[in-house]
Amino acid sequence: SVLYGNHLRYDASNPEWEDRDRVVLSKGHAGPAWYATLAEKGFFDRELLLTLNQGGTNLPSHPDRIKTPGVDMTTGSLGQGTSTAAGIATALRMKGSDRRVYLIVGDGELNEGQCWEAFQYLAAHKLNNCIVIIDWNKRQLDGTLEEVMNPFDIAKKLEAFGFATQQVNGQDMIALDKALTVAENTNESAVALVLDTTKGAGIPFFETYAGNHSVKFSVPEVKQAADEALMQYAAILEGSEA
Repeated sequence: SVLYGNHLRYDASNPEWEDRDRVVLSKGHAGPAWYATLAEKGFFDRELLLTLNQGGTNLPSHPDRIKTPGVDMTTGSLGQGTSTAAGIATALRMKGSDRRVYLIVGDGELNEGQCWEAFQYLAAHKLNNCIVIIDWNKRQLDGTLEEVMNPFDIAKKLEAFGFATQQVNGQDMIALDKALTVAENTNESAVALVLDTTKGAGIPFFETYAGNHSVKFSVPEVKQAADEALMQYAAILEGSEA
């Protein structure tokens, strides 16, 4: 919402526009959330969302740049998006373009050594045109981060690599907007945001559900999730009016 609402340069009617900013969703399993955003912004008809994962769909479970308008990089094999984003950022700089790449990475994905190779490259070349955004939701497929492989302090690790790093509440759109603005105006080093998030935020029963990394909802659960989300949204609106 924040990226497409206030930061990205794009043209939904011309997804291949040369002067656009690029988005690389390295945590490709979050593709459906991206598709919802792209549909809202007019890259394709919202009805297409109903074909998710169906045979012949243009919306596969993981993003595919050949199939889906607005997708700049095919991802899914975790870690690879970090390297491709670094390559895109390098190409843009070589062309003298002022466009940016927004790289979204999962915290469990950081188990992949490829991520840290790409980060070292970004830092060494001070590629501040690649905004690294890490979704620190503390869970991955097989459990919590600490249970699978303790990541220790992600923000401090990025700082040690040479990044100007901010840790921010990833569910606070105002805070996230400000942090992105700071990152976009940092010129002397590579930049990164560590988003402190909760998986399934705003849906209380889902936030605490142990298997919420990958799950199918029953019809009653869908209704419960929708009702809880609407209550959260109403509270946000009430707060903004106050």
